Amino acid sequence: MPRSVNSVASRARRKKVLKQAKGYFGRRKNVWTVAKNAVEKAMLYAYRDRRNKKRTFRALWITRINAGARLHGMSYSQFMGKVKANNIELNRKVLADLAMNHPEAFKAIVDKVK
Repeated sequence: MPRSVNSVASRARRKKVLKQAKGYFGRRKNVWTVAKNAVEKAMLYAYRDRRNKKRTFRALWITRINAGARLHGMSYSQFMGKVKANNIELNRKVLADLAMNHPEAFKAIVDKVK
């Protein structure tokens, strides 16, 4: 009996990957083997960086809070220690936003914890 090849499913699978590779440069967008590798690698980067994004933003918030706290004569660690000691339930994201966009509100928090 001749071998049966499900070419409909194979074509659909390839089309799906080539569609994901749309916008890539050179052969990465239209040659199946190159596109498959490029899309696989891109998916790995996407998976990894969804986790890394959380770290990056936390680092950014810490930098902004540190800058805001130092304007008022405190270091980041001193400020955060006193914020926790005074039971102020504001997370780093909110504190960083206050330090950036509402300096008078941030100053009020600094004065409260000093």
